[in-house]
Amino acid sequence: MVYVSGGNQLIDAKFILKKIRVHEGKVVADLGCGGAGHFIIPAGKWVGKKSTVYAVDILRSALEEVSKKARLMGIKNIKTIWSNLEIPGSTKLSDNELDIAFLINILFQSKEDKNIMTEAARILKPGGKLLVIDWNSTRVPFGPPLVDRVDPNEIKEIAKTLGLKIMDEFDAGKFHFGLIFKKQ
Repeated sequence: MVYVSGGNQLIDAKFILKKIRVHEGKVVADLGCGGAGHFIIPAGKWVGKKSTVYAVDILRSALEEVSKKARLMGIKNIKTIWSNLEIPGSTKLSDNELDIAFLINILFQSKEDKNIMTEAARILKPGGKLLVIDWNSTRVPFGPPLVDRVDPNEIKEIAKTLGLKIMDEFDAGKFHFGLIFKKQ
């Protein structure tokens, strides 16, 4: 098993991709992908050559790393997008374009959770799924400060206002919660 999260080995990417049902033909975006590409690189393999996956981040260096890794692995369907997710519309993706969007360990880094989720909801197709994984409130000697961690109940309330229905709640590892929403 491979567990990853911001350089820490904590989340099983294969388990997560199966849980959200990434498979051939799906159009996927990792919003706030980071440079490791732990979710978007395997998603690029799983969706097949005829589909597209988008690696979105505010750090150009992270996008360069993802591109480099994808090239080295022969994955040609990953497109990078430089974007500030706190500004709805900033990805420049079309409305209703994605089957699946990931927000993995991104919300704790911002105070603009509603804006980030608004952008995710905008680019999801009706019936599309949004996966949110973030740090739970367990006190451990690593990870973000407790004050920065997001409350899953607040995320569910924001999602409801955006027309996203909760489909599943799960432990995404020992230190993370997972939520899957479906766009109505």
